[in-house]
Amino acid sequence: MKTLLYAATCLAVFGLAFWAYRENYATQQVLKETRALQQQIGAAQVRLSVLRAEWAYLNRPQRLRELADINFDSLGLLPLRPDQFGRVDEVSYPEPEELVITEGVEVSGLNLRSQP
Repeated sequence: MKTLLYAATCLAVFGLAFWAYRENYATQQVLKETRALQQQIGAAQVRLSVLRAEWAYLNRPQRLRELADINFDSLGLLPLRPDQFGRVDEVSYPEPEELVITEGVEVSGLNLRSQP
């Protein structure tokens, strides 16, 4: 009986050792993938900061003003005037259509007919 218990214990130890070995390598693989993703995120953040700096450089008011002056004739740009703006109450919104139910409506298993 002791031999059977020793054999079962030995098999359990080998099984647990094999499981721990596989989990160790799986964990190392996940850590390696995590490091690679973190490096990609860092590179993307650097690219994003460069793009933001370029955007800020290209959208300087002085540069845009010079471009507008250079292309004034071809673009037909005119300065804004206060009378070009409107008020919200001047906007005409379409009238909502009235919905009419022409056929019966099935609700919770009951057939309700519309009243003419």
